[in-house]
Amino acid sequence: MSATLIWSAIILYVVIAIVIAIISRRGKKQSMVSYFIGDRKLNGFVSAMSYSATTYSAFMLVGLAGLTFSGGVGAYGFEIIYLMGVSLVAIFGPRFWLAGKKYGYVTPSEMLGDRYQHKGASVVSAIASCLFLIPYSAVQLTGIGYLLQGVTDNAISYTTGVVLATILALIFTYIAGIRSVAWTDSLQSIMMIITSTIVVLLLINHLGGFQGFVDSVKTNNPQAWSVPGNGFFQFWTFLGLTIPWFFFSISNPQVSQRLFMPASLKSMRYMLLGFMIFGLIYTIVSVVWGFSASVMFSDLENPDMATPMLLSSEAIPPILGVLVMIGIMAAAISTIDSILLTLSSLFSRDIYANVKQGTKDRKQLLVGKIVIPVIAILAYLFAQLQLDLIAVLSVSSSAGLIVVVPAIIGTFFWKRGTAAGVMTSIMISSLLVIYIEATGGLLLGLKSGIWGIVVSGILFVGVSLSTKAPEQKANEFLTYIKSHMKKKTSN
Repeated sequence: MSATLIWSAIILYVVIAIVIAIISRRGKKQSMVSYFIGDRKLNGFVSAMSYSATTYSAFMLVGLAGLTFSGGVGAYGFEIIYLMGVSLVAIFGPRFWLAGKKYGYVTPSEMLGDRYQHKGASVVSAIASCLFLIPYSAVQLTGIGYLLQGVTDNAISYTTGVVLATILALIFTYIAGIRSVAWTDSLQSIMMIITSTIVVLLLINHLGGFQGFVDSVKTNNPQAWSVPGNGFFQFWTFLGLTIPWFFFSISNPQVSQRLFMPASLKSMRYMLLGFMIFGLIYTIVSVVWGFSASVMFSDLENPDMATPMLLSSEAIPPILGVLVMIGIMAAAISTIDSILLTLSSLFSRDIYANVKQGTKDRKQLLVGKIVIPVIAILAYLFAQLQLDLIAVLSVSSSAGLIVVVPAIIGTFFWKRGTAAGVMTSIMISSLLVIYIEATGGLLLGLKSGIWGIVVSGILFVGVSLSTKAPEQKANEFLTYIKSHMKKKTSN
């Protein structure tokens, strides 16, 4: 696949995406609510497509395909567990939305600080999110670097791809905030699902039809159809990977923040339904890609290069390969955009505004915009390390973010939860996850995600029971949510 063709396609994509982003700029984006959560007015279709593009990024068609190449069909089970975890949105989504509408929350951390009546809860959860989300954004940059490097046979270097992605993410973020990201996401999602599905059909046909595809995988890698297969997906490894992924929809703030954005609960239902359909198709697509690469390029040293090798192979017409490449790149940029916006809103709303009290909304917005390039540079530097498999790195980041889950559950379902419980559980569990990841990823044979959720849960409950809960706020908050959830159910 020629570098000239790829650069031409990238330029065309950038022009179209920028035009869409500019069109999305309706009114002046001079408030935190407008810039970071789109005035809470995203319709169901845009919400679904944006949620899909943000979630299914470089992790899927690069990372999950590479994980399938490495570990076989266990990767499918791993991702299906994630898709099952999205059902948590049906439970928490309406509650996030109702709370955000009632109290004006912009970030999940702000919600924790208000619900538990302590600014420290907001600050601590925001800092933890910053620590673990920057590596996750770097994963997206890594995916784009590998993709462009692979499809051009090194004509476009890894570093060039990472720099390009960083610049584009900054451009789309600054044009109109989350609104421009959401609208460009819609374009990207439609293109991704159509082109990647066509590629699957071509790959299966290239390998002799569905039965030929199955037979080829069995012949070249018979262990791929079983779990643990070649040993990659041992039970505790599988559990350690899937637990952080199951809670992804409420633990990752760039995702849970989107629960504040739909225009109505009806729009949220459409968002969830659209995402589930998109996710199932995309999971099957990614796994088939990984299996196909294991047949066609069995000696591949870096599994994350499986997708680039497929797209540049003779089985895929160059034009189609370029379109899919652009779709993957665009999705990864979408995730980076969302993370940049989320982290900058966390910093300005939950750290800066709490440290420097009395800060007006416009000043918070200005600070948020100022820190966006700083976050982008940190992600770029992290991406240059090229540490591990994209899928594994993604889960490691989510393992750190999972420590906030007990506090979120307590927000809506436990009156006795306290700010001390929130801060203690997040701080100690975060440090434990960092220690485990820094010393090999295992403690007593268990991955950091398992330790994170268990230790965080025990600390949250234990410390909360030994400290005084904010009864007035808890009663007010939970009564409001409960009464409106009953109305939703009756309607």
